[in-house]
Amino acid sequence: MSIAPPPTAIRITPSAPVVRDLHGWRAKCLQRLIRMELPVPSSFAIGCDNVRMIAQGRRPPPAELSPIFDGSGLVSVRPSAVMPEWGGPGTVLNVGINDALHDKLAGRIGRANADAVYLSFVQSYAIHIARLDPDMFTQDGPDALAGALRCYRDEMDQPFPQDPAEQLSEVLRSMARAWDGPTARLLRQAKGAPPDAPLGLVVQEMALALGPGICGSGTIQFIDPVTGAPRVTGRFRGQRHGPTIGTGAETLYLTRDSRGPSLEETAPEIFADLVRFGIAARERLREEMQIEFVVTGGQISVIDADRVARGSRASVRIAVSLARDGIIPPNEALMRVEPRALADLLHHQVDPRAPRDVIARGIDASPGAATGRIVFSAAAAQSAHARGEPCILVRRETIPEDIRGMHASVGVLTERGGTTSHAAVIARGLGLPCIVGASAISIDARARTLRAGTRMLREGDEITIDGSSGEVLAGAAVLLPPALDDAFTQLMDWAADAGGLGVRANADTPEDAITARRFQAQGIGLCRTEHMFFDGERLPAMREMIFADSPEDRRLSLDRILPMQRQDFTRLFEIMAGLPVTIRLFDPPLHEFLPHDREGLRELAESLDLPLSDVTRRVEALTEFNPMLGMRGVRLGITVPEIYDMQARAIFEATVEASRKGDPVVPEIMIPLVSAMREVELVKTRIDAVAAAVRNQTRTDFTYRLGVMVETPRAALRAGDIAGQCTFLSFGTNDLTQMTYGLSRDDAGRFMGTYVGQGVYAEDPFHVLDQDGVGELLLIGVQRARAHKPGITLSVCGEHGGNPESIAFCHKAGLDYVSCSPFRVPVARLAAAQSAIRMDQGRVDP
Repeated sequence: MSIAPPPTAIRITPSAPVVRDLHGWRAKCLQRLIRMELPVPSSFAIGCDNVRMIAQGRRPPPAELSPIFDGSGLVSVRPSAVMPEWGGPGTVLNVGINDALHDKLAGRIGRANADAVYLSFVQSYAIHIARLDPDMFTQDGPDALAGALRCYRDEMDQPFPQDPAEQLSEVLRSMARAWDGPTARLLRQAKGAPPDAPLGLVVQEMALALGPGICGSGTIQFIDPVTGAPRVTGRFRGQRHGPTIGTGAETLYLTRDSRGPSLEETAPEIFADLVRFGIAARERLREEMQIEFVVTGGQISVIDADRVARGSRASVRIAVSLARDGIIPPNEALMRVEPRALADLLHHQVDPRAPRDVIARGIDASPGAATGRIVFSAAAAQSAHARGEPCILVRRETIPEDIRGMHASVGVLTERGGTTSHAAVIARGLGLPCIVGASAISIDARARTLRAGTRMLREGDEITIDGSSGEVLAGAAVLLPPALDDAFTQLMDWAADAGGLGVRANADTPEDAITARRFQAQGIGLCRTEHMFFDGERLPAMREMIFADSPEDRRLSLDRILPMQRQDFTRLFEIMAGLPVTIRLFDPPLHEFLPHDREGLRELAESLDLPLSDVTRRVEALTEFNPMLGMRGVRLGITVPEIYDMQARAIFEATVEASRKGDPVVPEIMIPLVSAMREVELVKTRIDAVAAAVRNQTRTDFTYRLGVMVETPRAALRAGDIAGQCTFLSFGTNDLTQMTYGLSRDDAGRFMGTYVGQGVYAEDPFHVLDQDGVGELLLIGVQRARAHKPGITLSVCGEHGGNPESIAFCHKAGLDYVSCSPFRVPVARLAAAQSAIRMDQGRVDP
């Protein structure tokens, strides 16, 4: 068949002016395959502007399209959007067949095969182009073709069109209009396409996959799409022409396989050519490609090629492999990996090839997957852990007292909460899979049951949670192990070479610090000391301190905690081995350390040897209407200074002890929730006094750095004044977002989906830093702090420190480092490297 281009199309040749933004990705890919001298059938590109005009009513007249056909062949029409993931209308095959061509095909491929090809097109045309009732075109059997043609004539009051050009004109019109339909527009916008995304179309000569000799169609790729390991995969369907199944049809494996015949054995020359094409495509297109091909009488036609769809693990391995082979430079390999993909490599993942029995969905708060038995309390989780039984802690929402249960669990599921809720933040720090805000589930803690739709689960039943997708699965799913292999290590080494923002870890325990070192964090940017107080040995002393009536009694209680805190800090300093460690002083309100149910109050009264009524009154007195804006952070440190005194002493004594064993330690002490310079002055005076006392007692000199956690809008606005008292400022963007928006980060998940869906917020501001509001406060704080003290160290230590978009903003803002949960450090390191590469290339992030 010879094809001549209509005025609306250009023939795709090596030198044709095919442009991706004008003709789409498929047209450009075909041109590249043609330049490689692969056997690509004659192809034409119809530009986006022409497709738009066709959709608006300029139907190409048959006379304009007739030069495409000479009456001896078929063509296909395929969508060619600018980005492949935007999709498009379905491919239309066999355009151009009519009674005359049908007779010719019968002589070449047999009457039955020719009938099947003609019937397939008549059905497709009637249903998708003429928009007739599909039920009228389900005929089968020897008379099906005649019946379909007769049905078309009866419904349309005219015979089935015999002019190939008329057929093509109608197909182009239908596909162009389908692209502009509201459903199609919404679907592609959900995939990131702009509302006015253009569409190109490709018209290509069809290679018949039916007939004598080796005929068929298939796809081939050369890597495993899940792992990225080298492996030939795909399939070859003999005597299969699109949906048309010909005489003698069979499916062959591509490579030798004990389960059945293979193309490699049946047609080794064809298989060798396909492998050669794949190698050439990888080198010339600089990518792992899936090749779509047709074999006609033993001759290969390459119909299309596309980037192999891949999972997170495969994306890392492919990028590193291409760079190691010299096909792409290391910096390009870094840019090809989505930073969030690294989170999937650090944890178990649900095998995407396995079936899923989804019973509920929530917010994917912490990545990874885990299988365990349902437990509804921290105590039950600890009991299960003691028995060696993996468990999933299921709660309406977690509270600080649940931390021990979270440590004992393999995953966490909550009915309420958002991406920065207590459960989400702690789970990310622990590296536990976590789903929050699963509002469709209903928990009855007393009956120990969980209802998900029509399913009723009880404590002890097994479930799997996928913290990467937010799906809750019934039973034990097939899991893939973590993939911290040499490809991951190589990518992280290249990320370090690329530079960019420093990345530290939020680490509250020695285990956290070990994880941070394993992922090459550049220090600890936030150690939340209050988490240490929930340990079973320390909580009683903490509660005694809360109930103490005088500073002396409070000091006696805190003296019991002092050696434990000193041991904690010493261990952190030793693990980090000379890297900076930023310790945030006590932050939460005291009521978080007290029980609120009657049983817990009774146990507390018994342990303190106090009347239950006294304990109840004291707990009620400490209860605040809005505890997150009440007596917490520096306010607590000023009104109950004994707590900060004890912590400062523990830090300095640990500094002395760790320095004797290794390199000198310079601790960084951070004051939380500051809003006024005077608060810093008061705390600094007492810390300096404790430091002097420890120096005298140990006869050892040491230094320390004092900083402030900027979490209130006022602290950001007054950063210049505050900087005068500090050596560093760290923006705690979790609380800064909460206070700027007036939103509770624990409760926002209840309506955040609706707000984002309706465009009130572009993104969840607790997940992606709000650059217009919170970001402006951050920029003001940076500018005023640096104006007052040019050498001051500035950072972000909220959960935004592990978000790639937020990291790019922090880099542009001129911060020195970000700090995030240990298991998000690799994500942050890659995002920081990518931001540095973009800036070096002159593409400054928006």
